[in-house]
Amino acid sequence: MRICSLLPSATEIAFALGLGGQVVAVSHECDYPSEASSRPVLTKSAIHQKIHRSLEVDLEVEERGGDIYEIDEKLLEKLKPDLILTQELCHVCAVSYTKVKEAASVLDADTKIVSLEPTNLEEIVDNIMLVGRMTGKLGEAEKLAQQMLQRINMVKDKTQTELHRPRVFFMEWLEPPWTGGHWIPEMVDYAGGFDGLGRLGKPSYRLGWDEVVEYKPEIIILSPCGFDANQVMEEAHVLSSYQGWEKIPAFQSSRIYAVNASAYFSRSGPRVVDGLEILAHIIHPELFPENPHPEAVSIVPKQLALGKRIIETN
Repeated sequence: MRICSLLPSATEIAFALGLGGQVVAVSHECDYPSEASSRPVLTKSAIHQKIHRSLEVDLEVEERGGDIYEIDEKLLEKLKPDLILTQELCHVCAVSYTKVKEAASVLDADTKIVSLEPTNLEEIVDNIMLVGRMTGKLGEAEKLAQQMLQRINMVKDKTQTELHRPRVFFMEWLEPPWTGGHWIPEMVDYAGGFDGLGRLGKPSYRLGWDEVVEYKPEIIILSPCGFDANQVMEEAHVLSSYQGWEKIPAFQSSRIYAVNASAYFSRSGPRVVDGLEILAHIIHPELFPENPHPEAVSIVPKQLALGKRIIETN
C-alpha cells in the first residue's frame, strides 16, 4: 500500500504501526519520527518563512482567511497513492480535506481519502484503530491502543480522588490569547486540574485577557500550536503587553510553564499520552514526581512581566 500522510499526527501513527516503508510522501510539518523527513513533501505553507512572532502569524492567517496550505498536485499524481490521510478538524493546523479532495481528483477512483478528526483522547485512540484496520495492521493498532489506554487510565485513577484541582489556563496562542480546545480540557481534567476556559470537544478560541485575569488561573501552560518549549521561551516576553499579572495566582507562585506543543499537545497522535503525563507532573508533582520529558518543559520566570527576553530553562 502506498500512503500519503498530510498530517503530522497521521505520520506518527503510520510509523508507530510499522507502516513507515509504505509512506511515500508527507506534509512539510511531518518531523517525527526522524525517518519521515526523508520522504517527499507534498505540502507547503503560504505564510512567509520569515514570520515567526505569534501576532504576525495570526494576522497573516486572518488575512488569508485561514487557507494557508498548498498541495503539490503534480507530485501527488506521480506518486499515485492508495491511501491519503488528512483532516477536517482545523484548517489552520493542516491542509483541509476539501483541498485534498480537489487535488486528488486526478487520481484513480480507488484511492481512499481518510479524514482523521478526533476531538478527545478516546477518539485519538479510535483513529489509530481505524488506520490499523485500513492498512492491515489491526494487531499492531490494538497493541498500541491498549498501551495508550493503560497509561491514560493510570493517570486518571491517580487523580480521580484528588480534592484540590487547580485552575489551569492552557494558552494555545500567545498573541492574541487563545485557549486550548478539543482534547486539551480533557487532558487537564485527567491530570487533576480544572480547565474553566477551554471547551471539551470544541475548537480552541480567542478570548479577552480580562477573562483570564478574572478566572485567576493557578497554573498557566504556554503551548502555542507548532512551537516547542524553546521557541515559546523566546517569545514569552510578548506576554508583558497584558495587564493584571499581579492578580493572577499562577504569576504570584511562579507556576507558568512553556511546553513542547508540537510533540505532546497539539498533534492527535500516540505522543499525546506523553503530554498527559507531562501535565500530570506539572499540576500534581506530589502525585507524579517524575517528569517523563524534562526537556519539554521550561519554567517561565517572573521577568516576563518586565518584557525581558527569557532564556532560562528548567
